[in-house]
Amino acid sequence: MAATRILIVDDHPLFREALKQAISGGVAQATVALAGSLDAATALLDKDDNFDLILLDLRMPGVQGLSGLIYLRAQYPNIPVVIVTASDDQGLVQKALNLNASGFIPKTSGIETIIAAVNAVLKGDIWVPEGLAEATAADKEADEIARRIATLTAQQIRVLMMLREGLLNKQIAYELNVSEATIKAHVSAILQKLNVSSRTQAVIAASRIDGVAAAEH
Repeated sequence: MAATRILIVDDHPLFREALKQAISGGVAQATVALAGSLDAATALLDKDDNFDLILLDLRMPGVQGLSGLIYLRAQYPNIPVVIVTASDDQGLVQKALNLNASGFIPKTSGIETIIAAVNAVLKGDIWVPEGLAEATAADKEADEIARRIATLTAQQIRVLMMLREGLLNKQIAYELNVSEATIKAHVSAILQKLNVSSRTQAVIAASRIDGVAAAEH
C-alpha cells in the first residue's frame, strides 16, 4: 500500500507536532512533512510536489487571510488543500470553499474529528464541521472578486500578495529574482483581471475576500 503524504503548513511548532502525531496515529500509511511558513512549503513543494493533501493555517508571516490558499491552489492544483484554523466563522468557511478548499477544520476540533476530516478529504470528499455546512448569505462582491483572483497565474498571485505587504515593484523584482519590467507587466495583468485601475484598488479588492480572517490567529 502506497504511503499517504501529507504536508502541514503552520507557524506554531507545538501545534504542527501535535497535528503530525494525530495524523500519524490515525491515517493509514501516513507520512507527514512540516513547514513553518508558506515560503518553506513552496520551497519543499518545488522540489517534490507528490503530496496527497496540504493542511494550511491561514495566519502566518507573509500570508494574509486566504491568500495562501489561493496561491497553493494556483501553483499546485492537483493537491487538495484543507484549512486548519482557529476561526470557525461561517462566512470564512464559505469563502474558502468558493476558492476551492477541500475542507475547513477548526483548531478546536478533537483528534477524532480531525482524523475523520482528513480521511474524508483523502477519499475525495469536501469536509466542514456540522453547523457550518449550511449555505451562508451570499456575498456577491466577494464571490466575484474570488472568481477574478482565481484567473491569476501563480506568479501574479505572489505579486499581489507582495503588493498587499506594501512592496514596491523593484523590491518585488528582487524578491522574485526577475526584472522590474516583468513585475510591471504582472501588475498590469493583475489590474486588468481584477477590473481595477490602481495598485491600491487591487489591494483593497484582494482584502475584500478575506476580511473576516483579519483578526484571527
